[in-house]
Amino acid sequence: MPAAPAATSPDAPVKQPPAADRVYSHIKQGVLDRHYQGGTLLTEGELAEAVGVSRTPVREALLKLEVEGLIKLYPKKGALVLAVSAQEIADVVETRLLVEEFTARKAVPASAALVARLEELLDEQRRLADEGDLAAVAVTDRCFHAEIVRHAGNEILSKLYDQLRDRQLRMGVAVMEAHPERVRTSITEHAELLEAIRAGDAEAAARCVRAHVSRVKVLIRGEAR
Repeated sequence: MPAAPAATSPDAPVKQPPAADRVYSHIKQGVLDRHYQGGTLLTEGELAEAVGVSRTPVREALLKLEVEGLIKLYPKKGALVLAVSAQEIADVVETRLLVEEFTARKAVPASAALVARLEELLDEQRRLADEGDLAAVAVTDRCFHAEIVRHAGNEILSKLYDQLRDRQLRMGVAVMEAHPERVRTSITEHAELLEAIRAGDAEAAARCVRAHVSRVKVLIRGEAR
């Protein structure tokens, strides 16, 4: 009989992702949670030391992030973290309104599964707000809206919405840092949206979305304090 395969030792080291992927994740997370803010110049040497890799995977990661529009490479100088522009804000908000108002209407009448999931995310957002973890609050905030989009049942719109993820997270953290009171206001607005969905009122849900998303545009532009 063939020998049984050797059992894997529970103490065996966990295989790490490729070096370029680790650098990519490190930089991208830093940009999204604003550890690396717009205008910050990143150098290959500093990034290589921070992640514990050579410069070659750093270059690979930076090229990928430049394609995604998060940084701009300058030969022999480094990579500049791009600030969120007024035009980008307007574009993201406009796209969100087009997608989210439509899907809020289409998600009504809501399934019990959607209502339960939104309640869970709202509770999670409250907990994270109490802990002061703004980056995690932004992620949960975005998940709340994405769940409604997904339950509308249009895969093309869901994929389009997913493409906004990184920009939404950057803007979300920026708003909460500049306007700490916005965290609680956002939670209240989410609760109102959830109540409209639970009540089966499609038009009220769409109105909640429009007021909620439009306010982000005003705040991040500094037009209101």
